[in-house]
Amino acid sequence: MAFTLEHHDPDTYRRKARIISIIMAGQLVVFGLLFSMLLTATFGSSFWLNALGVLLGLLATSAMFAALRERPWMVEMRYVWQLKHHLSRISSYLQPLRRGVEEDNRLALDILAFYHQGMSQLAELNGRTTDDDAERLAEKMQVKVRREALGLPAEVTSFDPHDLSAFKPS
Repeated sequence: MAFTLEHHDPDTYRRKARIISIIMAGQLVVFGLLFSMLLTATFGSSFWLNALGVLLGLLATSAMFAALRERPWMVEMRYVWQLKHHLSRISSYLQPLRRGVEEDNRLALDILAFYHQGMSQLAELNGRTTDDDAERLAEKMQVKVRREALGLPAEVTSFDPHDLSAFKPS
């Protein structure tokens, strides 16, 4: 299934990400303490029971997060998670994709253009800049120039993970 780049407000994303991180950390602390107290009250005091309580708290927090991730107020978090997943997947294919760009492979040009647009969007959402990576900027410019030379559109707004099967990961 193809993944399409969407516009999300960076300030809204960062605000929600901070709030959700604080809530989840608080929930982990509460659940970890609760399970540890219940286990030590039932079976006696032990380091391993406390560690098991923290592990159970982590599992409960993870289950709660998994249950809530489809909620409408989690749209930005879900989108960024999926974007990171796809960018990570593409990054494992960068070497064969770069060889494809050298050969003017249109599919490689599309995937790398999407990759650079996604990296820029991710940096913008996180309030960072991508100007400090000269190698990535040079590659982005090379992809842009080759796309223009082949008459391809400047932007690629969607990515189908199945397209990566044409390249062998390095």
